[in-house]
Amino acid sequence: MKLDAITLSVLQAALQQVCDEMDLTFSRAAFSPVIAEANDRSDGIYSAVDGSLIAQGSQGLPVFVGVMQYSTRTVIEMIADGRCLPPEPGDIYIVNDPYLGGTHLMDVRFVMPVYRDEKIFCWLSNTGHWPDIGGSVPGGFSASATAVEQEGLRLPPVKLFKKGVLDPEIYAIICSNIRVADQRIGDIRAQAAALLIGQDRLNGILDRYRDETVVEAIAELRRRAAEQMRANIAAIPDGTYRSKAFVDSDGVVNEPLTIALAVDKKGDTLIFDFSGSSKPCAGPMNSVLATTLSSVYLAMRHIFPDVPISAGAFEPLIVKRPEGTFLDAKYPRPVSGCAAEVSQRIAEAVFAAMVQALPDKVTAAPAGSSGNFALGGNDPARGRDYVMYQISGGGYGGNSGHDGLTNGCSTIGISKSPPVEIMEQAFPVLYRHYALREGSGGAGKHRGGFGLAYEVEILRGEARASFVMDHGRFGPQGALGGGNGEPNSVIVFRNGEEHVPPHLSKEQDISLKAGDRVRVGTPGGGGYGDPRERDADQVLRDVALGYYTPRQAREKFGVVLSAGTVDREATEKQRAG
Repeated sequence: MKLDAITLSVLQAALQQVCDEMDLTFSRAAFSPVIAEANDRSDGIYSAVDGSLIAQGSQGLPVFVGVMQYSTRTVIEMIADGRCLPPEPGDIYIVNDPYLGGTHLMDVRFVMPVYRDEKIFCWLSNTGHWPDIGGSVPGGFSASATAVEQEGLRLPPVKLFKKGVLDPEIYAIICSNIRVADQRIGDIRAQAAALLIGQDRLNGILDRYRDETVVEAIAELRRRAAEQMRANIAAIPDGTYRSKAFVDSDGVVNEPLTIALAVDKKGDTLIFDFSGSSKPCAGPMNSVLATTLSSVYLAMRHIFPDVPISAGAFEPLIVKRPEGTFLDAKYPRPVSGCAAEVSQRIAEAVFAAMVQALPDKVTAAPAGSSGNFALGGNDPARGRDYVMYQISGGGYGGNSGHDGLTNGCSTIGISKSPPVEIMEQAFPVLYRHYALREGSGGAGKHRGGFGLAYEVEILRGEARASFVMDHGRFGPQGALGGGNGEPNSVIVFRNGEEHVPPHLSKEQDISLKAGDRVRVGTPGGGGYGDPRERDADQVLRDVALGYYTPRQAREKFGVVLSAGTVDREATEKQRAG
């Protein structure tokens, strides 16, 4: 049977809608602000045979695109090998082991089989960022961990739900190893509910269009995605494109880590080689293979957003396994920074390489940090412990036609900063400042977008703060002559003194008490093109809006302002010099 174009299009949209409804259910039902408000989660449909991606929610984190494919595949393989109990209808597996196709421990995956006629038709999977998974510091972001056990509870695939019933023993083990355990039941129920909604909606599609029709559509959609990606790649000039990106430090050794990338374009395939990158590191900035692969996929998704998401879109992207580097972490290497930070440096390396080949399609480097700030303590007014997790946006890089987006979400996802009002209701904190970070965008013909500046004060009780951020040593790199964005900034005010983390963007277990404050400035995006080619009137407008000072206009863009206008003659001389 050959599907007509209309039916194929309808089924493509229907499968996408199933995933979108799972995403919406998960966020609406979750208890934790990081899921309910920040949308740090994702849902998808995966092949019964090998776990390959069929569809993923449009509002899910792109970094989970490849990751959930590999974790689902691992569950299937472990079941086949007898290392995991075989499934029955209503079973839901839980897994967060980074080395089994995961990210960091806080990203907890649920995997559920969908049965048709007593056979598994496909798997549904989702990932949610739990605000705590145990470990040495509240929130799981241990900036100086040297082994994964220090980062929290590690779960191989086990059945958390058996025939639709929550297993009380597995649940008790989890709750005994995490902080604020009584609140996790809301997230667990929400995560399971999302899968059940997906199952119900998928069965409705299968009942209406018949199983064999949907199977044919899935195969055709995968074929077309691969074909479309190959067509995009074929238009790139053959050659090798090289780039480097840098991680501030690993949190233990205060030296930068290098991501060295060579992209070899041949015909309609791209080969990504990271073999020149730094060796495995002592601290938590190692990346497991699944995260490294997914980082390349999401970067190419940014470049070619028209290609539908499915396993077919990944087929022309060949990533050589970066053995012997920190981008292929093996047990027991710590990995808490891999998903939120290292993944974005990998994407930045891809952008920096591909902008040479596709200057009209690729941007300068974005902020490239999720701004992970975890705060755990006790609220004496409410008589309970809490774990607060703050993520932050930053500037995107300029491109060939536009300035960069200001305060955009991280490169790896659609997650947004939770509303200040929600955070102040849920936790004993006060945001004293929350605004754009003026001047942070990198100079260019099209400047980078601006980061975020905020300051949060502890109102009562005692707390411990931990940071796993990046781009504190090096700002996001400009492209084709553009300037770098401003680096990340962290300052802690306690006992009347200022404290800057020695690793700039990473530190853990900072003791705080009522009245102490944390000030964060997120990076601006890199500039695109020669700053002296920027329209002088656009620079004047930026200064009028407070984005840059007159001095910055002169130093960064060569534009001289006088009495609120552009001094054309002086500007011409400044730029000529």
